[in-house]
Amino acid sequence: MGNGTTVQEFTLEGFPAIQHLGRLLFSVHLLAYLASITGNVVIVSVVCTSAHLKTPMYFFLGIFSFFECCFTSAVIPKLLAIFLLGKQTISFVACFVQAFVFVFIGAFGFLLIAVMSVDRCVAICKPLHYPTIMNPRTCPLLITACLAVTFAFITWVVVKVSRLSFCGPHVIPHFFCDLGPLIHLSCSDTRSAETLTFGLALFILLSSLVVTIVAYSGIVVTIVRLPSARERQKAFSTCSSHLIVLSLMYGSCVFIYVKPRQTSRLESNRAAALVNTVLTPLLNPVIYTLRNKQVHRALREAVCRIKMSR
Repeated sequence: MGNGTTVQEFTLEGFPAIQHLGRLLFSVHLLAYLASITGNVVIVSVVCTSAHLKTPMYFFLGIFSFFECCFTSAVIPKLLAIFLLGKQTISFVACFVQAFVFVFIGAFGFLLIAVMSVDRCVAICKPLHYPTIMNPRTCPLLITACLAVTFAFITWVVVKVSRLSFCGPHVIPHFFCDLGPLIHLSCSDTRSAETLTFGLALFILLSSLVVTIVAYSGIVVTIVRLPSARERQKAFSTCSSHLIVLSLMYGSCVFIYVKPRQTSRLESNRAAALVNTVLTPLLNPVIYTLRNKQVHRALREAVCRIKMSR
């Protein structure tokens, strides 16, 4: 806790304009949350149990779905409590824990998306070398490296913000604890914390985006050189789901974080954050399974196994 801090808890403002619709909003968000958790848990289960999905692509997809469950669970349960019970207060420590978990998983997600882009690039551009490059040792090492880098950077930023002085006001104009609104509430000099937060967001987004652009540039060049239209369509279909998810993630997060001042456009930021924490995790299982024949096959086999066990 920073020097001069007198605030022991914060109040999450939520959505004051529609707070009177608490029970309806609770029902809608509860259904979306349960659907998101169910969809991502199904993907994780299928990837872990199906013999047809023991490839790096589905290994990364399983990791991504697991962290999507954690990501939405860091925010939505508290939002449901606000809607149903009107419980808007959160302790100082719990607020920073929530901010850490949210930003950590979000940043890791972007690095994982970049790794998944590289995996698709190697699979399409270097198919003969793919089993050698993306071997069972390389994939866990890539995940561990992403986790270590993310943990180091996010811990640095969150500790920096937590050491600011908070002496009032204590109302966070958001529905969860995020670093931008917390910095805005500090009564000390926040320029270094704002610069560090902005720089980290820019670094995570740009580094993952550059890797993704380079990977997909190679993919596009390779696809264009394929002799038949059927081969080109098949190669592109393996990347289309990834591109849709990537667009959703980058669109909402660039809108929220990549601007030097975090005090502007609070209402639009809340809406973008709601898309990022509710809609995107809900759509990801649908996007990744809708056109994936191997996942369809694994799901059918899983259903058959369940029926036979009865």
